[in-house]
Amino acid sequence: MEGTATNESAGTLKSHSGRVHELKAFDDTKAGVKGLVDAEVAKIPSLFHHPPDKFGKASNLEHVIPVIDLTDVNKDPNTRQNVVSMIREASETWGFFQVVNHGIPVSVLSDMKDGVKRFYEQDIEVKKKVYTRELKPFVYNSNFDLYSSPALNWRDSFACYLAPNAPKPEQLPEVCRVILLEYGEHVIKLGIALFELLSEALGLHPDHLKNKGCAEGLMTLGHYYPACPEPELTMGTTQHSDNDFLTVLLQDHIGGLQVLYQDKWIDIPPAPGALVVNIGDLLQLITNDRFKSVEHRVLANFLGPRISVACFFSTDLQSFPKLYGPIKELLSEDNPPKYRETTVAEYAKYYKAKGLDGTSALQHFRI
Repeated sequence: MEGTATNESAGTLKSHSGRVHELKAFDDTKAGVKGLVDAEVAKIPSLFHHPPDKFGKASNLEHVIPVIDLTDVNKDPNTRQNVVSMIREASETWGFFQVVNHGIPVSVLSDMKDGVKRFYEQDIEVKKKVYTRELKPFVYNSNFDLYSSPALNWRDSFACYLAPNAPKPEQLPEVCRVILLEYGEHVIKLGIALFELLSEALGLHPDHLKNKGCAEGLMTLGHYYPACPEPELTMGTTQHSDNDFLTVLLQDHIGGLQVLYQDKWIDIPPAPGALVVNIGDLLQLITNDRFKSVEHRVLANFLGPRISVACFFSTDLQSFPKLYGPIKELLSEDNPPKYRETTVAEYAKYYKAKGLDGTSALQHFRI
């Protein structure tokens, strides 16, 4: 029996070291998933194989994610009250909603998607120079959790912090630097407006969440999901919730984003000019589970490339000492705190180490 156990454990070690070797070989190409597609692979490497999803395919028969029109939200008190009410219901039920007439010109949205596409479709040798896993003003790689996740996602990404300290233009790739900085300014304004509406939805002063620092940091991720020869075997992005306060997502026309609601996957179809907004883990934590940070995923697709731009309101790994716990004004004898206090950096560190494994990082911080 002992010999069998030893053989099994030796086999496991060997397969683990083989997997690490494969991961490193993929990482060392600095070409990402797009490199595999450019090489015209007909079958995707086993590193990208995901087990079948227990929640199956999407069901859209009963549910549609709310689309909220922000026209006149700052001019007409009745309109504002209606919008606050819709945001409250969406945040408590879905954790997701879409906004239209949000103040960001359609031309800027279009330029931002084009900028991401230009970055990924430029010469590979130019991209290789900025491929890194180190914390830099601009980080481009494939799968941030490459060495910790159970299976890789069919996606390449770049990330940069646009607030509180925006990078110097020369620290960003020339093909997208102007639009990245411009888009960041627009999203920060929209984020502040959304945090005011969310504060009111909680029955708090409009500046409450902003004064807590929820809108201080902004990280922008440009995702590129190439067409996949075997989309049924992998995922664009694994099931996960976001490790921030709030996410504002720009998606193109291809679709594939789904949210988990009552154990069913619901499509969030792209709407022209709309931005998808979702509650992050940290907002669920400080609202003591009142607002829901919901699991979502992105399917791999035949059509590709799918382009999306996710803006995360969070100071993430920057070492601000501020502690976040459930908001005192929302607590009572019947509603005691459900989470311990944590810093954003501690939360983000735990989330990144865990990787996108389909479980919520919030459980680790529950009392």
